[in-house]
Amino acid sequence: MDTQALWHEFKRTGDRSLRDRLILTYAPLVKYVAGRLGSGLPAHVEEGDLVSYGLLGLIGAIERFDPDRDIKFETYAIARIKGSIIDELRSMDWVPRSVRARARDIERAIAQLEAKLTRAPSDEEIANALGITEEEFQDSLLEISRTSIAALDELWASSSHGGDPVALIDTIEDPLAAEPQSAMAHTELREALGEAIARLPEREKLVVTLYYYEELTLREIGEVLGVTESRVSQLHTKAILRLKARLSATLIRATQD
Repeated sequence: MDTQALWHEFKRTGDRSLRDRLILTYAPLVKYVAGRLGSGLPAHVEEGDLVSYGLLGLIGAIERFDPDRDIKFETYAIARIKGSIIDELRSMDWVPRSVRARARDIERAIAQLEAKLTRAPSDEEIANALGITEEEFQDSLLEISRTSIAALDELWASSSHGGDPVALIDTIEDPLAAEPQSAMAHTELREALGEAIARLPEREKLVVTLYYYEELTLREIGEVLGVTESRVSQLHTKAILRLKARLSATLIRATQD
């Protein structure tokens, strides 16, 4: 039985043995997603644990997927697997509060400086606004990057309508057919995201593009740019904080209109 026939037979009968065959078929997706997320996590977070969390997402994706819809299962499943892993990591609350607080401080400083300067602030300007040295600012970026998990996925996940998280970076169609108002909000947020990425400094924009769209690792991006992996990690973290600041400002303006 080919995969398509397997899907239709499973949806028709709900046979658990068919579901198990689908799980085995798509299990490499879990390993792939766990590997990508695990590359930015502390060493004490075992990849095997991430695979276990992701497997729950894969099972949920298989049970809820509609093969008749015009969307690839792999695209849908990757978002569900990521969401399952991230939800479990969040519940563990393993990121130190001091790191979360510093990330929020940097994000707030970037937003305030961009509003004042009407351009992307330099590292020196951000450091001055925070009252720290530029070297301390770079150290903070490295510390934040070591505890950042799937930053774009977290940033553009939406659960305000009670549904499953949607990774807008993947521009995934909602298979649960959310209400039109929700779909419009997602579209507007995607447009705002595109504009925010376009306004990033060139090197940060390149890092975001290579990492999230071309799926290069940080080490591979470093080889492209001719810099160390840790420097790429700093650029990635800084880009994410800029994007968060800009999208937060966009959402605030939208609620005030």
